[in-house]
Amino acid sequence: MLFAPDTEEALEFAVALANTVPGASRSGEDELSTVEQLERLMSGFVFSGRFDRDEAELRAVRAARDRLREVWTLDQEAAVEAVNRMLREAKALPYLTRHDGLDWHIHATEPDAPLAERFRVEAALALIDVIRTGETNRLRVCGADDCTGIFIDLSKNGSKRFCSVRCGNRVNMVAFRARKAH
Repeated sequence: MLFAPDTEEALEFAVALANTVPGASRSGEDELSTVEQLERLMSGFVFSGRFDRDEAELRAVRAARDRLREVWTLDQEAAVEAVNRMLREAKALPYLTRHDGLDWHIHATEPDAPLAERFRVEAALALIDVIRTGETNRLRVCGADDCTGIFIDLSKNGSKRFCSVRCGNRVNMVAFRARKAH
Protein backbone atom coordinates (compact mmCIF):
# COMPACT_ATOMS: atom_id res chain seq x y z
CA MET A 1 0.00 0.00 0.00
CA LEU A 2 1.28 3.41 -0.85
CA PHE A 3 0.29 6.35 1.32
CA ALA A 4 1.52 9.94 1.12
CA PRO A 5 5.02 10.30 2.60
CA ASP A 6 3.81 12.34 5.60
CA THR A 7 1.15 9.71 6.31
CA GLU A 8 3.72 6.92 6.30
CA GLU A 9 6.09 8.95 8.48
CA ALA A 10 3.35 9.68 11.02
CA LEU A 11 2.32 6.01 11.10
CA GLU A 12 5.93 4.87 11.49
CA PHE A 13 6.44 7.33 14.33
CA ALA A 14 3.20 6.19 16.02
CA VAL A 15 4.47 2.61 15.83
CA ALA A 16 7.90 3.55 17.20
CA LEU A 17 6.27 5.47 20.06
CA ALA A 18 3.76 2.71 20.80
CA ASN A 19 6.45 0.04 20.81
CA THR A 20 8.34 1.64 23.70
CA VAL A 21 6.11 -0.21 26.19
CA PRO A 22 7.29 -3.33 28.04
CA GLY A 23 6.53 -6.44 26.03
CA ALA A 24 6.90 -4.59 22.74
CA SER A 25 10.21 -2.80 23.24
CA ARG A 26 13.55 -4.31 22.24
CA SER A 27 14.77 -4.30 25.84
CA GLY A 28 11.52 -5.62 27.31
CA GLU A 29 11.47 -2.56 29.56
CA ASP A 30 9.58 0.71 29.28
CA GLU A 31 11.76 2.65 26.86
CA LEU A 32 9.96 5.92 27.54
CA SER A 33 10.71 6.32 31.23
CA THR A 34 12.96 9.36 31.02
CA VAL A 35 13.16 12.63 29.15
CA GLU A 36 16.47 11.40 27.69
CA GLN A 37 14.68 8.37 26.20
CA LEU A 38 12.08 10.68 24.68
CA GLU A 39 14.87 12.77 23.17
CA ARG A 40 16.45 9.61 21.68
CA LEU A 41 13.12 8.57 20.19
CA MET A 42 12.59 12.03 18.72
CA SER A 43 16.09 12.10 17.20
CA GLY A 44 15.10 9.40 14.71
CA PHE A 45 12.23 11.42 13.26
CA VAL A 46 11.63 14.89 11.84
CA PHE A 47 9.43 16.94 14.14
CA SER A 48 9.33 20.68 14.19
CA GLY A 49 7.89 22.91 16.84
CA ARG A 50 7.78 22.96 20.59
CA PHE A 51 9.72 20.37 22.59
CA ASP A 52 9.82 21.20 26.31
CA ARG A 53 12.00 18.27 27.46
CA ASP A 54 10.42 18.07 30.91
CA GLU A 55 8.60 15.52 33.07
CA ALA A 56 5.15 16.98 32.36
CA GLU A 57 5.72 16.57 28.64
CA LEU A 58 7.01 13.03 29.16
CA ARG A 59 3.83 12.09 31.09
CA ALA A 60 1.64 13.56 28.33
CA VAL A 61 3.58 11.70 25.62
CA ARG A 62 3.23 8.44 27.56
CA ALA A 63 -0.54 9.01 27.75
CA ALA A 64 -0.61 9.70 23.99
CA ARG A 65 1.35 6.47 23.47
CA ASP A 66 -1.35 4.50 25.28
CA ARG A 67 -4.12 6.06 23.21
CA LEU A 68 -2.32 5.35 19.95
CA ARG A 69 -1.65 1.72 20.92
CA GLU A 70 -5.35 1.30 21.60
CA VAL A 71 -6.38 2.48 18.12
CA TRP A 72 -4.40 -0.38 16.55
CA THR A 73 -6.67 -2.96 18.16
CA LEU A 74 -10.03 -1.32 17.48
CA ASP A 75 -12.47 -2.27 14.76
CA GLN A 76 -13.01 0.32 12.05
CA GLU A 77 -16.05 2.01 13.64
CA ALA A 78 -14.36 2.34 17.02
CA ALA A 79 -11.15 3.55 15.33
CA VAL A 80 -13.14 6.27 13.55
CA GLU A 81 -14.57 7.41 16.90
CA ALA A 82 -11.12 7.42 18.52
CA VAL A 83 -9.56 9.37 15.63
CA ASN A 84 -12.37 11.92 15.58
CA ARG A 85 -12.10 12.35 19.37
CA MET A 86 -8.34 13.01 19.14
CA LEU A 87 -8.92 15.66 16.47
CA ARG A 88 -11.81 17.31 18.36
CA GLU A 89 -9.89 17.43 21.65
CA ALA A 90 -7.03 19.25 19.92
CA LYS A 91 -9.38 21.54 17.97
CA ALA A 92 -7.41 20.43 14.92
CA LEU A 93 -7.51 22.65 11.85
CA PRO A 94 -5.67 20.99 8.94
CA TYR A 95 -3.41 23.09 6.76
CA LEU A 96 -0.73 22.47 4.14
CA THR A 97 2.83 23.53 4.88
CA ARG A 98 6.43 23.15 3.77
CA HIS A 99 9.31 23.42 6.21
CA ASP A 100 12.71 21.98 7.10
CA GLY A 101 13.32 20.84 3.52
CA LEU A 102 10.10 18.82 3.42
CA ASP A 103 7.67 19.21 0.54
CA TRP A 104 3.96 19.95 1.03
CA HIS A 105 2.39 18.01 3.87
CA ILE A 106 -0.44 18.39 6.36
CA HIS A 107 -0.35 19.65 9.93
CA ALA A 108 -3.39 20.40 12.04
CA THR A 109 -1.87 21.94 15.15
CA GLU A 110 0.29 24.97 15.59
CA PRO A 111 4.04 24.41 16.09
CA ASP A 112 3.77 25.71 19.67
CA ALA A 113 1.08 23.14 20.61
CA PRO A 114 2.19 20.59 23.20
CA LEU A 115 4.26 17.74 21.77
CA ALA A 116 1.85 14.97 22.83
CA GLU A 117 -1.04 16.81 21.20
CA ARG A 118 0.92 17.15 17.96
CA PHE A 119 1.74 13.40 18.09
CA ARG A 120 -1.90 12.45 18.56
CA VAL A 121 -3.13 14.77 15.82
CA GLU A 122 -0.47 13.75 13.28
CA ALA A 123 -1.26 10.09 13.95
CA ALA A 124 -4.99 10.79 13.70
CA LEU A 125 -4.52 12.48 10.32
CA ALA A 126 -2.51 9.49 9.10
CA LEU A 127 -5.12 7.08 10.44
CA ILE A 128 -7.78 8.97 8.49
CA ASP A 129 -5.97 7.97 5.29
CA VAL A 130 -5.74 4.35 6.45
CA ILE A 131 -9.46 4.26 7.24
CA ARG A 132 -10.56 6.13 4.10
CA THR A 133 -8.65 3.73 1.86
CA GLY A 134 -10.12 0.68 3.59
CA GLU A 135 -6.70 -0.45 4.79
CA THR A 136 -7.28 -0.79 8.54
CA ASN A 137 -6.29 -4.45 8.19
CA ARG A 138 -2.74 -3.15 7.77
CA LEU A 139 -2.74 -1.95 11.40
CA ARG A 140 -1.42 -5.08 13.05
CA VAL A 141 -0.27 -6.58 16.32
CA CYS A 142 2.84 -8.76 16.14
CA GLY A 143 2.17 -12.44 15.42
CA ALA A 144 4.79 -13.60 17.95
CA ASP A 145 3.12 -15.05 21.04
CA ASP A 146 5.51 -13.30 23.41
CA CYS A 147 5.36 -9.84 21.79
CA THR A 148 2.78 -7.07 22.03
CA GLY A 149 4.44 -4.91 19.39
CA ILE A 150 2.31 -3.19 16.78
CA PHE A 151 3.17 -2.29 13.21
CA ILE A 152 1.80 -0.87 10.00
CA ASP A 153 2.16 -3.28 7.10
CA LEU A 154 3.27 -1.12 4.18
CA SER A 155 4.32 -4.08 2.07
CA LYS A 156 2.86 -4.40 -1.41
CA ASN A 157 1.04 -7.67 -0.75
CA GLY A 158 0.09 -6.96 2.88
CA SER A 159 1.56 -10.19 4.21
CA LYS A 160 3.76 -8.95 7.02
CA ARG A 161 3.11 -10.84 10.30
CA PHE A 162 5.72 -9.59 12.74
CA CYS A 163 6.71 -6.22 14.16
CA SER A 164 10.39 -6.87 13.49
CA VAL A 165 12.79 -9.26 11.81
CA ARG A 166 13.85 -10.28 15.31
CA CYS A 167 10.34 -11.52 16.18
CA GLY A 168 9.97 -13.28 12.83
CA ASN A 169 13.31 -15.03 13.22
CA ARG A 170 12.51 -16.06 16.79
CA VAL A 171 9.13 -17.56 15.81
CA ASN A 172 10.67 -19.34 12.82
CA MET A 173 13.46 -20.79 14.98
CA VAL A 174 10.95 -22.12 17.54
CA ALA A 175 8.93 -23.72 14.73
CA PHE A 176 12.09 -25.20 13.19
CA ARG A 177 13.18 -26.71 16.51
CA ALA A 178 9.71 -28.13 17.09
CA ARG A 179 9.77 -29.79 13.66
CA LYS A 180 13.27 -31.21 14.28
CA ALA A 181 12.17 -32.63 17.65
CA HIS A 182 9.51 -34.77 15.99
